[in-house]
Amino acid sequence: MAVEITDSNFEELVLNGDKEVAVLDFWAEWCGPCKMITPIIERLTEKYGDKALIGKVNVDENPDISVRYRIRNIPTVLFIKNSEVVDKQVGAGPEKLFEDKLTKLL
Repeated sequence: MAVEITDSNFEELVLNGDKEVAVLDFWAEWCGPCKMITPIIERLTEKYGDKALIGKVNVDENPDISVRYRIRNIPTVLFIKNSEVVDKQVGAGPEKLFEDKLTKLL
C-alpha cells in the first residue's frame, strides 16, 4: 500500500527519507481520474516499494504540499529524485507510462 504523505510528514519521508526516488500521487476523494490510477500506484508500490517511496497526497487535506509544488490539476504524479522534481504526469495514463518514468530514475 502506498504511503500516506501529509503536510506534517512530507519533509521526513520525502526530502530526508532513506529512498533517493519518490513518486507522489496528488489526488482527492471526489476525483474520478484519480480513482482510475489508484490501482496503478498500488502495483508500483508492490513492485518497486523497496527501491522507491511511493506515496499518495490528498490535496484537500494537505494544502501546503500542493501549493509548494503548484498542483493545479489532479491527478498529478510527481517523480522526485534527490529532493528535486525531475518528471511529472498530469492526468491519468497507462500503467506502462508511470512504470517507465519510475524505472528510468532507479
